Amino acid sequence: MTEQSRTVEIKHFLEEDIGCGDITAAIIPESMTAEAEVITREDMVLCGQSWFDAVFKSLDANVKINWLVTEGEAVGNNTLLCKLSGAARGLLTGERTALNLLQTLSATATVSRQYADAVAGTGCKVLDTRKTIPGLRNAQKYAVACGGCYNHRIGLYDGVLIKENHIIASGSIGAAIRAARELASVPVEVEVESMQEFLEAVTAKPDRIMLDNFSLEDMAAAVKLNAGVIELEASGNIGLGNIRAVAETGVDYISIGALTKNIKAVDLSMRIKLVH
Repeated sequence: MTEQSRTVEIKHFLEEDIGCGDITAAIIPESMTAEAEVITREDMVLCGQSWFDAVFKSLDANVKINWLVTEGEAVGNNTLLCKLSGAARGLLTGERTALNLLQTLSATATVSRQYADAVAGTGCKVLDTRKTIPGLRNAQKYAVACGGCYNHRIGLYDGVLIKENHIIASGSIGAAIRAARELASVPVEVEVESMQEFLEAVTAKPDRIMLDNFSLEDMAAAVKLNAGVIELEASGNIGLGNIRAVAETGVDYISIGALTKNIKAVDLSMRIKLVH
């Protein structure tokens, strides 16, 4: 994401919260400055510094932010993350938007780190999906990578993913793949739900085959039959409890919607420490 596009995002986020003006912060004299600290109330992987900084800098170009933790670093409960100093009004007005972004992106990175650690050493890569929070697609995709996992396609425009309804409308797996090849020069993936469909897909030669809700035994059989010719991705009913076993079948990728969809925001706190 470019700095310009992030600035546009932040402008929209602040407009949503501030509207015609922060009437509560207006009780503070405009000339007053303050210092503040942000701490985490739980273990986390820090992510979202650029978004956090951009919120405050858009409100006060002279604000100073001193990060004590690096992006992507795992930290424990009650860790001091950063110190801020600047116009008191700017710190108060930007607090909620900045923390919302930081706690959401850190949550995404934290969950992603858990999944990345779960498959470490297997050679399998964990992918995100399009199940992101509206308006935060690019930011969450960044957080997934920050946590150690990988991005699937960004949207509907940079990759073909043929699913059951596409196959029905096209007439067959082969017909759907051929049509996709003729339309665009992007990676073509097809989702299959049985070994029979898998064999049809192998014959049609997509770039990747998604094994949807396959048993471990069928995944291993598909890996053996494929012999490394086509990339294989596992999906469906996979969590931290069974992802290691799935990775050990030999699939190349595992896609997990929970990286961005089922997150619980990290508990962060910002406190004014000194007022001038």
